[in-house]
Amino acid sequence: MLYLRDASFVDWRTLKIRRGHLEAAPGPAGKVRFVSRIPRGEKALDCSGRLVTKSFVIAHHHLYSALACGMPGPARAPKNFPDMLKLVWWNLDRKLDRDMIRACAMAGGIAAAKAGATFIIDHHSSPNAVQGSLDVIADALDEIGLSHLLCVELSDRDGKAKSEAGLEETDDYLRKRQGLVGLHASFTVGDDLLYRAIAMAVGRNAGIHIHVAEAVDDQKDCVKKHGMRVIQRLARTGVLESPKTLLVHGLHLSAQERALFRSSRSWFVQNEESNQNNAVGAFDPKGLGDRLLLGTDGMHGDMIASTRAVYLAAQGRGGMSPLSAYRRLRRAHDYLSENKFSGDGENNLVILDYRPPTPVSTGNLAGHFLYGINASHVDSVVSGGKLIVKNKRMVLVDEDKVRQFTLKQTERLWRRL
Repeated sequence: MLYLRDASFVDWRTLKIRRGHLEAAPGPAGKVRFVSRIPRGEKALDCSGRLVTKSFVIAHHHLYSALACGMPGPARAPKNFPDMLKLVWWNLDRKLDRDMIRACAMAGGIAAAKAGATFIIDHHSSPNAVQGSLDVIADALDEIGLSHLLCVELSDRDGKAKSEAGLEETDDYLRKRQGLVGLHASFTVGDDLLYRAIAMAVGRNAGIHIHVAEAVDDQKDCVKKHGMRVIQRLARTGVLESPKTLLVHGLHLSAQERALFRSSRSWFVQNEESNQNNAVGAFDPKGLGDRLLLGTDGMHGDMIASTRAVYLAAQGRGGMSPLSAYRRLRRAHDYLSENKFSGDGENNLVILDYRPPTPVSTGNLAGHFLYGINASHVDSVVSGGKLIVKNKRMVLVDEDKVRQFTLKQTERLWRRL
């Protein structure tokens, strides 16, 4: 058992705060409960009144981009979003090998854990090193102590052999672990690949994880090739029928597409900072309902920052309350729970060393979350009832050794770029 002494525990659902000693049981379904005293001889983490609450979920990540910060620029400046993909991200993912993939997963996973996340839903791409790639990522995240839901980004952009390899890797992985069937986006996915991916998702009881209308080019291509818009194509092929399906971005949607999504069982993931970085548009939740999650799209692993970005961006588009922004962050727990994915139990906790000069209460905690709390306040993290971050340092892996490894792999990757 793990004990937390003198914790100010915040119920993530109600935001009610109660102070006392906590007992966190280990395991994927471990419970957390208050105890009147800590059993004699048991070690306990002294919280000294610090805020303790449920940790975070990154609902859409690209760990393969974890070594990109500071990398060499493309040969020329991209003219638009498709150009950005071709010159930057598709150039990078083609250069990855097994060691680089592990370095990305370790670096990105550690960054996420130290920002308070214990669950990552990742969308991976390494077309020239796809075989065994998901196991490499899963093993790295397991070492760190993070739970995960992984997929390979299936696409026709690199030819038939590469899409076949991606399908094989996906099927092999889903035989052993929970995961999703990944697709890049409609404009790089032909009908044959789409239908085979759907069949695999149904056969393996998994959902589809796909970028949707991130840029207007996705819609133009779909209309030209298929005579319909992206959400219409996905609806007609059955992608939206699964409550496990994740649609990512959704910036350029018609009223009809919004209605199709709202009547479906799938979920949308908003990635505000990435959209701003790529200048592709702004997410509008109008008409989409409340099956909306938050991700980082590979920008970083900090869900507090992502939530604040969503909140601030909304102020120029009709407004959003701090509580609404907080609730959207927490919807990821509902997605995982409703679909019976393991790894996001109540014994996933973040201890925040946050001592503001103003009172913290149930009524204003969402405001503190948006305007006061940030990743620097993450002191310790519990995943599955076990400490994985203590006093801002990783517990299960040696950060210094990992950094030496990631630096070496980064140098190799950048030379290839």
